[in-house]
Amino acid sequence: MDSAGTVGRADQNRALGLSTVAFTACFAVWTIFSIIGVGIKVELGLNEAQFGLLVATPILTGSITRLFLGVWTEKYGGRLVFTAQMALTAIATWALTFASTYPMYLIAALGIGLAGGSFIIGVAYVSRFYDAGHQGTALGIFGAGNVGAAVTKFVAPFVMVAYGWQGVAHVWAIGLGIMAIIFFVFAKDDPELVARRKSGIKPPSFATQFAPLRNLQVWRFSLYYFFVFGAFVALALWMPHYLIDVYGLDIRAAGMAAAVFSLSASLFRAYGGHLSDKFGARKVMYWTFGFSLVLLFMLSYPPTNYVIQAKDGPITFSTEMALWPFVITLFVLGFFMSLGKAAVFKHIPVYYPQHVGAVGGLVGMIGGLGGFALPIGFGALLELTGIYTSCFALLFALVAVSLGWMHLSVRAMERAAHGPALDALPELPEMQSIHLPERTTMPRTLTEWHPEDETFWKETGRAIARRNLWLSIPALLLAFSVWMVWSVVVARLPAIGFDFTSSQLFWLAALPGLSGATLRIFYSFMVPIFGGRLWTTLSTGSLLLPAMGIGYAVQNPETPYLIFLTLALLCGLGGGNFASSMANIAYFFPKAEKGNALALNAGLGNLGVSVMQFLVPITITAGVFGAMGGAPVTLDDGSQLWMQNAGFVWVPFILIATVAVWLGMNDIADAKASFRDQAVIFGRFHNWVMCVLYTGTFGSFIGYSAGFPLLTRLMFPEVNALQYVFLGPLVGALSRAGTGWISDRFGGGRVTFWTFLGMIVAVYGVIFFLPSGGQGGSFMGFFACFMALFFLTGVGNASTFQMIPSIMRQEVPRLMPQLDAAALQKQSERESAAIIAFTSAIAAYGAFFIPKLYGTSISITGAPNGALWCFLIFYVVCVAITWTFYSRKNAPVPC
Repeated sequence: MDSAGTVGRADQNRALGLSTVAFTACFAVWTIFSIIGVGIKVELGLNEAQFGLLVATPILTGSITRLFLGVWTEKYGGRLVFTAQMALTAIATWALTFASTYPMYLIAALGIGLAGGSFIIGVAYVSRFYDAGHQGTALGIFGAGNVGAAVTKFVAPFVMVAYGWQGVAHVWAIGLGIMAIIFFVFAKDDPELVARRKSGIKPPSFATQFAPLRNLQVWRFSLYYFFVFGAFVALALWMPHYLIDVYGLDIRAAGMAAAVFSLSASLFRAYGGHLSDKFGARKVMYWTFGFSLVLLFMLSYPPTNYVIQAKDGPITFSTEMALWPFVITLFVLGFFMSLGKAAVFKHIPVYYPQHVGAVGGLVGMIGGLGGFALPIGFGALLELTGIYTSCFALLFALVAVSLGWMHLSVRAMERAAHGPALDALPELPEMQSIHLPERTTMPRTLTEWHPEDETFWKETGRAIARRNLWLSIPALLLAFSVWMVWSVVVARLPAIGFDFTSSQLFWLAALPGLSGATLRIFYSFMVPIFGGRLWTTLSTGSLLLPAMGIGYAVQNPETPYLIFLTLALLCGLGGGNFASSMANIAYFFPKAEKGNALALNAGLGNLGVSVMQFLVPITITAGVFGAMGGAPVTLDDGSQLWMQNAGFVWVPFILIATVAVWLGMNDIADAKASFRDQAVIFGRFHNWVMCVLYTGTFGSFIGYSAGFPLLTRLMFPEVNALQYVFLGPLVGALSRAGTGWISDRFGGGRVTFWTFLGMIVAVYGVIFFLPSGGQGGSFMGFFACFMALFFLTGVGNASTFQMIPSIMRQEVPRLMPQLDAAALQKQSERESAAIIAFTSAIAAYGAFFIPKLYGTSISITGAPNGALWCFLIFYVVCVAITWTFYSRKNAPVPC
């Protein structure tokens, strides 16, 4: 910003000082519920989840408004926007005292959340007064206004004891109102706004300011801030409650102990800005993530008793973090988080000097959403596991993902600059003397692969492609079997002595879908990075973990619920395999046969759900593995169950498939690509449209498969559901494998349109045949409508995947006209494969949301009808989308 160089020191100090004080006041108000929420919780009798939602609601408003406040600051100036924001927040804080019911408190909390938007206003405003060499330090000092959270924790408990929580709200509202007046009177407009007004230049449009948000780098910065800021806010809100429950402190002691964390996570932000200016923001981020990983591991370790069977008898000991070590560890964690907050916002003015408001607004919004989502996650994990330290375990996983993504991005940048030089180096320095690059090339790599060349395809390509396809199918079938095994296991757990509630059982059925869908996002990009052969081998072998784990866990009714949650999440490894498998097979076949090949791979792979639902009920009734498989459980009627066979039965097949894939599959050299090369799909509009449509087809198939057994047992308890439920996934899988040719002939868009219309009718039929109040209903009608649903999802699965290559063959030439014919074909195939994998990742969340919506609907209304009506409405939306973009006469992209 050129104008920053002409600003005097006095004006810089005025802008920085006023903004920092204003931000401190806003942050004190934003985190007010961390103290007064404890009193409101007692007053209303809230449970953990309701309390988590209450303290997180202001964070939601503060996060979402950051994006718009940042843009408005760029357009109208920080002086006006900051003043208006503080005035409105003060009014909302005062109005909080008039609330009397839980919904009213939530509405008032939304208004108080405006205080959180102050951060991006100050960033956009202050950065205009400083040059690039001093912005890190200036923004670090400004960001130290986070200390407002500590002010609330130090002062508010004493005000609350003396005057009640209403007195805290009154004092904080008055203070913020006074600060709004002071800022309006004494602050000055930033130099760039003044220069723009003098020259008569119009402010940048919204489209211009939002343009950088298409860059994946911006979203990576957002993930960093989701931890360093979002987790800071979440812990600032959660810690008083945590300290009261875990260490038995009163509200004043808990507030002061929690303030130690807030202080370190705020004051040292200024130092983080200085370090970022001196050593570079990337190095500071490595420090932040590395030390946070260690500290969060220590905090997440729950109090544990150990018994070791030693030579002279049992040795017992326990581990538990006392109060003062806990507070000190939190202080150190806050220190490194404060460095990270400064480092993230050091990046933004450097990379996007003309878009600080929009980019900083998005990064701030995502970070703020962490402060909203994480307390809810903390409450949900505490409800599920009963372990207080589970909140730190969640943050440990978040840091691990952030550190991994950052390091991979740095390595990709280094490889882009020094690729050949890096390839010449060994993986370990000790191997330098024996390292010969020409001898370490990957075996079974196809250096020449031209499936569109008819001669090559007939003479060489078809045989190799089919071999890879027929090895991929059984591996994918096993992945689906392991992924969905909980859909059968949860229905039998109560019978063998596990006293879990219906809600807990639905969580077990839903979690594999959640983890599988999340893993698919990462698996989507693994084949071009590692190669299809290696990745398929690793991903297939990883299925041994949940398969063997289930086999051992179900044999002991004392196994903690947390172990079952972990195994349910590990089953998601099977769900992730679909994304990489489909991306891999898409590279092998020409466009004329791609639709059918993908339909066979996916359809026969989906068959794993039906195979599992048919095979597991049989194997658990017999001692298949003899003494090696463990003892059976005797039921009340005298029959016996070997529930462990639900996991053990897959082990030999997984071992065989892993070896077969390694020995028989191939890599394609031309299919190799970095994550950066594939990330272009995030800027493709039709990628996101197809995510919606494929969620309607495959998301429905996998979600219905996961929830069908338990739903049938609950709605029709007189029917032995396990005898029939395998037919649904069987019908869906076979229809997918056998109907790919229909889309090739009539067009995927047209087939998808009629498929969704049919699904609307079928869902209405399911609703019609459900019992009402435990009376009436028709199992045969219910079952027939579900069979129709499964059939239609299979047809839609095939048609949507047929659409993607067709769409990209039309879109890539339009978007990248500078490429020649060969490059266009390669780019289209690369993007098609990446979109196929990514859409499958998003759609797989259906395996989580459909069972969870069933459970939520049943717990609220006593019936699943509410969930089914939601599904019907979603299919109506999918019909409209398909007709608008793909199937009507003059559609933008007919297919």
